[in-house]
Amino acid sequence: MAQTPTPQKEFLRGKGAASRVRGMMLGLALGDTLGAAQGKPPTGVPLRAGVSTQLACFTAEGTIRAWVRGNHKGVCHPPSVVGHAYCRWAALQGIEVERMRRRWAHGTYVWPDGWLAQVPVLAERRGSAPATVAALSKIEQGDMGKPTTSRGCHALTRTLPVAVVGAAHGSKQSIKLAQEIAALTHGDPAAQSAAAHAAVLVQHCLTSVPESKHSPFGERPQVRQALMAGVHALSAAAADAAADTAADADADSDADLTVGERDRLIAALRQAEDQPADAGRLARLAPDATAPSALLGALYAAASFPDRDQVGAALRFAAGAPDGDSVACVTGALLGAAHGVEALPVDLVSRHELSWVLDTLARDLVAELTDSPSGSEYTPGWDPHWWDRYPGW
Repeated sequence: MAQTPTPQKEFLRGKGAASRVRGMMLGLALGDTLGAAQGKPPTGVPLRAGVSTQLACFTAEGTIRAWVRGNHKGVCHPPSVVGHAYCRWAALQGIEVERMRRRWAHGTYVWPDGWLAQVPVLAERRGSAPATVAALSKIEQGDMGKPTTSRGCHALTRTLPVAVVGAAHGSKQSIKLAQEIAALTHGDPAAQSAAAHAAVLVQHCLTSVPESKHSPFGERPQVRQALMAGVHALSAAAADAAADTAADADADSDADLTVGERDRLIAALRQAEDQPADAGRLARLAPDATAPSALLGALYAAASFPDRDQVGAALRFAAGAPDGDSVACVTGALLGAAHGVEALPVDLVSRHELSWVLDTLARDLVAELTDSPSGSEYTPGWDPHWWDRYPGW
């Protein structure tokens, strides 16, 4: 599990990395909230988190716990650890509590465990995630249940934090991890592919640099450069996967970027350049609450408002999509990752009820992937409480 990042992946150790990851986490939450409010959040009161935000919190926490386990045990299957995180969310929500306890609680051991399970807001119902709930409800002792056939947007929105793994270890790992996490509950290949593609695109926003006239993608704003670079990276990854599949008949290539998918992603970006912020065009790109719609709609919205001072306008525009929650959620993740937390609207961030939780998870995710605060099987860590906060299972 413990891997040494290549030099070009040392981004997370840089001074601006934490701001980008915090921006991604808080951006997705603001988008989720504004989408639910159709771009018009209430004034003067705390802003409520949506269900995509709740699940994304557990994805981040589960990812941290997976890396803790890998560092201490030497072996780990991260999707299973993240699946366990979703079970903690379900138990807090009152979903199949006894079934969950039979599966996970052992003797007098306190479960759900970890600090995130102590956050009251995460126990409140904040919308529906039917495919996720249906799959989790089938979990029994010794198995992780069966995915539904759903193509729903939560396969994508909840997996967005996986982009940080890609920033540390490369696109290949984030593609595989996002696909497998989505597949825990959503069996439709298009949903799994959209989740994997979104992880890579957010990863490229995280690691993007200011625009340059020497960019191979032209004199585009930073966000548009990053998104186009992400699409090209997906194409390269698909070519590599095709070669692997040719060599191994058992290789899994469900998340490969097909020619049609690549063309749709590029078309959304081109349309944002040529005809930005067109509500009718957004509705055609993202007509429903599926994962592919959330991805295409967010690409169009983010690329329509690529500048640092346009984040609020981008979120309000994305919230006008037929399923504004999911489109604005992904839009916020993309723009927050590209510009950093400081670019997010202060009046909204300061009122969001999970701001501290999201900020803490973002910082801790960076710390775990770069510094392993709890140490490893053979090396003591510098934080004696880390394992209690993030038990490695």
